[in-house]
Amino acid sequence: MPGLTETSAWKTLAGHHERIAQVHLRELFRDHPGRGESGPEAPPAPENLVAEAAGLYFDYSKNRITVETLPLLAAVAEEASMPARREAMFAGERINVSEDRSVLHVALRMPSSRSLIIDGVDVVKEVHAVLKRMSAFSEEVRSGRWLGHTGKAIRNVVNIGIGGSDLGPVMAYEALKGYSMRDLTFRFVSNVDGADFHESTRDLDPAETLFVVCSKTFTTLETMTNAHTAREWCLAGLGGDKDAVARHFVAVSTNAEGVSEFGIDTGNMFGFWDWVGGRYSMDSAIGLSTMLAIGPDRFQDMLDGFHEMDEHFRETPLTRNLPAIHGLLSLWYRNFFGTRTQAVLPYSEYLHRFPAYLQQLTMESNGKSVTLAGEQVSWQTGAVFWGEAGTNGQHSFYQLIHQGTELIPCDFIGFAHALSPLGNHQDLLISNVFAQAEALAFGKTPEELQAEGVAEALVPHKTFVGNRPTNTIMVDRLTPRSLGALVAFYEHSVFTQGAVWGIDSFDQWGVELGKVLARKIIPELESADVPDLGHDTSTSSLIRRYRRAKGLS
Repeated sequence: MPGLTETSAWKTLAGHHERIAQVHLRELFRDHPGRGESGPEAPPAPENLVAEAAGLYFDYSKNRITVETLPLLAAVAEEASMPARREAMFAGERINVSEDRSVLHVALRMPSSRSLIIDGVDVVKEVHAVLKRMSAFSEEVRSGRWLGHTGKAIRNVVNIGIGGSDLGPVMAYEALKGYSMRDLTFRFVSNVDGADFHESTRDLDPAETLFVVCSKTFTTLETMTNAHTAREWCLAGLGGDKDAVARHFVAVSTNAEGVSEFGIDTGNMFGFWDWVGGRYSMDSAIGLSTMLAIGPDRFQDMLDGFHEMDEHFRETPLTRNLPAIHGLLSLWYRNFFGTRTQAVLPYSEYLHRFPAYLQQLTMESNGKSVTLAGEQVSWQTGAVFWGEAGTNGQHSFYQLIHQGTELIPCDFIGFAHALSPLGNHQDLLISNVFAQAEALAFGKTPEELQAEGVAEALVPHKTFVGNRPTNTIMVDRLTPRSLGALVAFYEHSVFTQGAVWGIDSFDQWGVELGKVLARKIIPELESADVPDLGHDTSTSSLIRRYRRAKGLS
């Protein structure tokens, strides 16, 4: 079977790229002025480069493509069996080949009326059983009926996790803060650096604090280190009675023995499944802190948004499929234009943690260099994702995007209505979304500058070449439902890229080696006796230097 770059569809796409690679977006809009039109005044036409689904309006007209490009990209996906792999995922087949697991985050948001039998078990039924328990517990805490060890109601919730057990919950909390129960305080601890725990708890009362410990195995080094520190902090503030742990800690885990040994009542343990990857888990029990913040009904709204985008992705032809289009365009720039990074620029302060969340989703998923068969790839895979919220980035790194030597595709995310309307703030904010995308696409020519009377010596400095590709995602307003749809949009974009590249987007072996080595080094840092160091000279020297700083020989 030929490799990806040897397929006929890839070769046809490569020829198309050669023909249009140097065509400027000015020319593309001149030759096809209606490519970005849609709405009552211009009903969508097949040749228009816009699409809409699940409350997201996706304008991809400012990309360096023609109306022929997307069908050619779709043909590459078809020849790479991406649609078949998509169906296998939804059917629960074990597409995570290196771990022999199903990939069923889509089941987390299926309605209770659905059924999906995997190995003789209806996983949708199990999902809703956990959701029901989460809802009941959330209502107990939110209503004030759940009392701490001293009889006080819970006023503070601290989520302890790392990776997907932190990035998803903290992103969702910040994104939906406008819908949260404001007389509850939420904090998120992930870093094993003691400063993270200290700063997150220094002003909290242990008698009013609930910890949500998120670790599937209940052995994750960083999470359990912070959890044990939280246990000590809590007991120190509550007179040392170990019975207090059961009223101030709950677990999101599958290790009942470890949870019970910690002192948590296993009746307050919320499980999930090995077919839920950490970076795809924010809508599982890992989202318990989110549900505590916004309530069960709004959490269900978020699940509904996820599901609506899931259905769109599963059922819609690739050339009208929002996540598939986004994924194929990302591949287009990565493999044919040689781009190395992609910026995500949400124009909403509530989404200020969204780029960090996407970094794990995209780079942990597609940062792979071997195929599903374990063979070295001969094409580029995952790009570096990064970004910043709102106009802050404009006064930071946009200079490089506009006039630097790197070609950086950008996603702009904007909302028609503000959750915190103040004067004309939203108009000013969204004007920047539209203006930045327009400036990146069309730039400003030396001739235009000369016509404006700009001094000749300044013309080179003020010239904007343009031809910088962007997508614009417009949403009516940021709600739990639209957040779910937006996250699912990116999940399935990542899937599309990985499926075409022929890699496993659902394992993460790259995080293991450093963790293994760290466990070996920890006793070497703490030993009272001089350790026998068997590392390279650099690492051994650094260990000795650290030990001397601690006063150890």
